[in-house]
Amino acid sequence: MSHGDSPDLPVGAELARWRRRKKISGQLLGDRVGMSQAKISRLENGVSQPDPQDVRSIAAALGLPADEVERLVALAGRPSDRFVDWHSTEPGLPERQQFLRQLEISTREIRTFNPAVVIGLLQTSEYARALLTGYRTELDDDHTAASPLAVSEAVAARIQRSQVLYEPGRKFSFLMSEAALGNRVCGPADMIAQIGRLREVSDLPNVDVRIIPQEADLPLPPAHGFEIMGDKVVFVDLFNTSLLSRDRRTVRHYQRVFDTLDSVAISEIGGLLDKYQARYVRMLPVNRQVAER
Repeated sequence: MSHGDSPDLPVGAELARWRRRKKISGQLLGDRVGMSQAKISRLENGVSQPDPQDVRSIAAALGLPADEVERLVALAGRPSDRFVDWHSTEPGLPERQQFLRQLEISTREIRTFNPAVVIGLLQTSEYARALLTGYRTELDDDHTAASPLAVSEAVAARIQRSQVLYEPGRKFSFLMSEAALGNRVCGPADMIAQIGRLREVSDLPNVDVRIIPQEADLPLPPAHGFEIMGDKVVFVDLFNTSLLSRDRRTVRHYQRVFDTLDSVAISEIGGLLDKYQARYVRMLPVNRQVAER
C-alpha cells in the first residue's frame, strides 16, 4: 500500500484498509488486541479519538511493517486544529438531537455552556418548542428551515435526551449566563415553567447548575455555547449545522474556556431564579390587567 505524496487518511480509515487487505474480521482483530469489536468499529469510523497506544497494538496485530506502525502511531498523536463538521449535509433538527443523544448516552461526564438560552438538557418541552420553531420561522432558507413536523420530532428527541440526567453514575456541570433567564424566547407562563424546571434539576445530586451574573467581570468573551463530553468530544451548535471536534488539543482548549467562565459563576442560583420568576409573573395577562387599572 503506497501513500506517495497523497495526504494521510484518518488513522481509523487507514487501519480499516489494512484490516480488510489482511482479510481479518473486526471481531478477530479485537480478540487479538483485547478490545471489543464495537471499539474497533468506533475507531475505524472516526467515532472515537485514536489513542496512539491502541493504534500501535492494532497495527502490530495486523502484522504491519515497523515503519508503517510508527507512521500510524505518529499520525494518531498529531494535533489537528480542524473542527470535524458531522452535519454539513444533514442539518435537520431531529437528526441533530438524535446525534447528540448518542454521544451523551455514552459519556459519563458532560459540561455545557450557553451564553444566551437555557441549555438543551434542562429545557421544558414548551421552551424547546419555542426555541426550535425559531429555526423554522426565521431562517428563510429551504436548506435550514424546519417543518412543523421536524420541530415536533426535534422537541421529542430533546426531551428524550434529558432522561440521561436521571441515570446513575453520570455527572453534569451546566453553566449559563444570566441572559439565558432574561431572553424571553416563549411566553411568560412558559418561562415560569422553565424556571421551575431549573429549580428541579439543580436539586439532583449529580447536577451542578451555575449562572454567570450580569455584573460579573468576564475573564473572556462568551462567544458561543458548547458541550464537552468527557475528555473526548466538544460539540458546537450553529444555526444551520453543528460542529464536532475530537481533537484532544481542541477539547482541552474548551475545557479551559469552561473552567475560566465557571470561575465567575455562582452556584446559589435561587435568588436569580426568584428575580426572573417574579418578572414573568408580572407579565402574565391577569397581572397586567390589574396593573393597568
